[in-house]
Amino acid sequence: MDAVLKLFGLSPEAALGLLVAVAVFATFLSIALPLMSGREMKTRMRSVALERDELRARERARMASERDAGRGKGLRKEQDRSFAARVVEKLELRNALLDDAMLTKLKVAGLRTQRATTLFLFCRVALPLVFGLLAAFYIFGLGLMDGYKLPARIFACISAAYAGFYAPNFYVKNRAAKRGQSIGRAWPDALDLLLICVESGNSIEAAFRRVADEIGIQSIELAEELVLVCAELSYLPERRQAYENLVSRTGMESVRSVSTALIQAERYGTPLGVALRTMSQESRDMRMMAAEKKAAALPPKLTVPMILFFLPVLFAVIIGPAVIQIMQR
Repeated sequence: MDAVLKLFGLSPEAALGLLVAVAVFATFLSIALPLMSGREMKTRMRSVALERDELRARERARMASERDAGRGKGLRKEQDRSFAARVVEKLELRNALLDDAMLTKLKVAGLRTQRATTLFLFCRVALPLVFGLLAAFYIFGLGLMDGYKLPARIFACISAAYAGFYAPNFYVKNRAAKRGQSIGRAWPDALDLLLICVESGNSIEAAFRRVADEIGIQSIELAEELVLVCAELSYLPERRQAYENLVSRTGMESVRSVSTALIQAERYGTPLGVALRTMSQESRDMRMMAAEKKAAALPPKLTVPMILFFLPVLFAVIIGPAVIQIMQR
């Protein structure tokens, strides 16, 4: 122990103080991280509650507009008049950059609100300008590429603007992938809980609500989706549409199969417990196969790091003493 302290130039008091500081920091993290995750859960559930209220208001407005259509009355939709919304509306970016495929990607990424779509379109216009101006400032203002010719520097600025144009797409893609991973990991457990709730006599709405409360500890994203399903089952005119919306928001085949089973159970009155038990087992098997596939791909991925980092250190430890003895002779 004394040799280690001498090696790092620490006194016993300094080493003890360092250990105490590390212990205090670890204790702080162990207490703060659960509290921070709890606040995130409350924030996400609050946003889902707001979206549920918007769904209720939208359905009431639709019914009111249908009721007042014969009398020539209409409801004026409140529009977002922020700067980003004005830019999107002025340049007609919804017609130019937004299609059904992009809307589906935004839903899968959890960006379902009108404001999120507006900010996405605004970023696709603003980020190329920002990236291009920053690249021009560094290249022409600070002389970052003085050794290159003018066409190469202009090409670098254009490439930066091009990267800014596609940066929101990469963000949406990464967000959708992380959201899908979170939902996929928790989906078999959610099916087990849903099966228990259904077989205990709860209605499907109460079962979804109960599962959403319990599964939020494991996956906040899945809890959001289940809460939205509960809201849509209560307010949409067709319950089938609620299950189809769940599939479109997640983009997962396992969710699609469960939604199909729920739709068939609603339509034909078939027992739901057997289908949920089978699909829960299939989802669990798929999750295990994905874990085994990732574990099987680990040795080839570790080959290069082992060659670059582990083997030189191992050779230095084994051959180093012999080399030192030979040099001392």
